[in-house]
Amino acid sequence: MVAQGGGPTAVINQSLAGVVLEARRFSNIESVYGACHGVAGISPENIVDLGQETTQQIELVAAMPGSALGSTRDKPDTRYCQEILRVLQAHGIGYFFYIGGNDTADTLSIVSEEARKASYPLRCIHVPKTVDNDLMCNDHTPGFPSAARFVTQAFAGTNLDNAALPGIYLAVVMGRHAGFLTAASALARKYPDDGPHLIYLPERVFVLEKFLADVKAAHERFGRCMIAVSEGIHDASGTPIVSQLVKNIERDEHHNVQLSGTGALADLLCEEIKSKLKIKRVRGDTLGYLQRSFLGCVSDVDQREAREVGKKAVQYAMQGAPDGSVTIHRIGSYAADYKLT
Repeated sequence: MVAQGGGPTAVINQSLAGVVLEARRFSNIESVYGACHGVAGISPENIVDLGQETTQQIELVAAMPGSALGSTRDKPDTRYCQEILRVLQAHGIGYFFYIGGNDTADTLSIVSEEARKASYPLRCIHVPKTVDNDLMCNDHTPGFPSAARFVTQAFAGTNLDNAALPGIYLAVVMGRHAGFLTAASALARKYPDDGPHLIYLPERVFVLEKFLADVKAAHERFGRCMIAVSEGIHDASGTPIVSQLVKNIERDEHHNVQLSGTGALADLLCEEIKSKLKIKRVRGDTLGYLQRSFLGCVSDVDQREAREVGKKAVQYAMQGAPDGSVTIHRIGSYAADYKLT
């Protein structure tokens, strides 16, 4: 059984193809099923027989952005897992490959533990994916390079727009606890006066007064100011800035604040700039879903590595390795090795 969880990316279907096509190489694997919408599709038996698909069809799907099987953010409890195991046993499933990020890895860990308690011989392998680039033990993660390319190109283009019609431009970039995507905006700089002129990451405490002083100084120096802000910026107590500015905050099944589900952070920071600094030409954007699965910015390296982690997951499972997660380790420029962690 293979499934996809969490936010889609531009290359997650390469990992799906890697799992499916590699599994076909082993004669002792009789069937390859796909769970529609992650673990949420297993209990109601919303599953498809991927063994019926041709290699050509799988390759076409691999090149598509988004999650072809559908996704979910469900976090199973014990009863939920028992239903999952019931369906897996009914279909004779011995291997479960779950493609996703941190929350997906947590979910798979719960399923693995419940299978152990039930004495059900289910091998669970996590296949990494996240545009945030924040999975432990990885040099980088599939999905991030393509998303980073989008962020870089978005800022490079907007920089030229902003230079032609000077003002203040602010864009909120994905990254709850990790600033890798936001930091990628710096790659848009070619000349000393290119934007972004200011970058704010979740790894640093955000102080509104200092932010306004920074914006004022940059605007006076360059005659304009471009700002990259991580959605996860927070105060000294760790409270997200967006939750301080917005009264009703939505949370997902993993109790995470929905940081990119609204353009409120960009709008409110822009309003602070307008009202406190008395600057009229201020514009804000939230890059949102665009950065996750943008078709025109897919990295070849990202595609290749996403395919490889799917293949490696099957290889480790068939070698009898214990439950774990496939991880990427840098061994040189544009060269990586893969391990089960």
